[in-house]
Amino acid sequence: MRLMETWLCRQAQATIPPARGQLRPAGHRILAVALLAAACTVVAAPPPATVKLKAVKVAPHSWYVEGMRGLPSKQNQGFTSNSGFVVTSAGVVVFDALGTPPLGEALLREIRRVTRQPVRRVIVSHYHADHFYGLTAFKRAGAEIWADRAVEAYLRSDAPRLRLEERKTSLAPWVDDSLSNTAPDRYLDADTTFELGGLHFTVSRIGPAHTAEDLTLAVREDGVVYVGDLIFAGRVPFVGDADSRAWIAAIDKVLASRPRILVTGHGSVSKDAGADLNLTREYLLFLRRVMADAVRDFVPFEEVLKNTDWSRFSKLPAFEAANRINAYGTYLLMEKESLGK
Repeated sequence: MRLMETWLCRQAQATIPPARGQLRPAGHRILAVALLAAACTVVAAPPPATVKLKAVKVAPHSWYVEGMRGLPSKQNQGFTSNSGFVVTSAGVVVFDALGTPPLGEALLREIRRVTRQPVRRVIVSHYHADHFYGLTAFKRAGAEIWADRAVEAYLRSDAPRLRLEERKTSLAPWVDDSLSNTAPDRYLDADTTFELGGLHFTVSRIGPAHTAEDLTLAVREDGVVYVGDLIFAGRVPFVGDADSRAWIAAIDKVLASRPRILVTGHGSVSKDAGADLNLTREYLLFLRRVMADAVRDFVPFEEVLKNTDWSRFSKLPAFEAANRINAYGTYLLMEKESLGK
């Protein structure tokens, strides 16, 4: 396809008259310019990702690729989140599609390095840009995209447009105006089970937690649960303005299922699911208790932030980047909860 697009562009260029002499009919000249614009617009696509993706096998059928640490940047090309996939005899199920269209292409190539089975379905944990911008590659490959029903409201808001404008700057040239076709093909209104190639899957509507639309994917035969950003293994989660009370309830739901392996949205795969689930749970509980006490006693946010003993969590990765935002979001949430909202 790329070779054909390049040929069209060259053909259109060849039909444009030279700067001097040999003037051609005006209609021919207008057509040539139109052809050039159309053909070359198609060619102007983001460059391939050059960061290395490596699929790691975590169970007999289950794999994941691990994103780099830190926030999305030009240095890491937006490769900061994880993605997982499950190989069955009847096709592949993917969980999350990474953070740029070129990363989605790179993930698809890595899946094809493992298996020639087609990708049948992509489950999107939530519609934060670092988890779904790679969907364009899977749409082109014919995969069906599943997401929570709450994504509909998100896609109707201004948030997707504002995030895209930001990423076109912060992740140029890997994100540009060519980003499209990332809407789900199917919205889920309830927990959903399905079978593919002899394996049994459960997609659980776990939100609202990290977002309103969080989904998890359990693979029964492997004892693996892909949890997206519900858990940040071994590091401080990004809470922001999330509903931490609902998030804790979602963690309790996952804990009750006694998973053997958790594949998280960021960081290494968790082989001690209980410990990692409890780390996030304890951090959220700590935030809520400290900020609730401050709101009750009318302590200003800056004062409580400064005087709180954060030593239990301060050595964890991402603490400096995330804790202030998390604390402020929780402070505002505690104000709302104190007013019965």
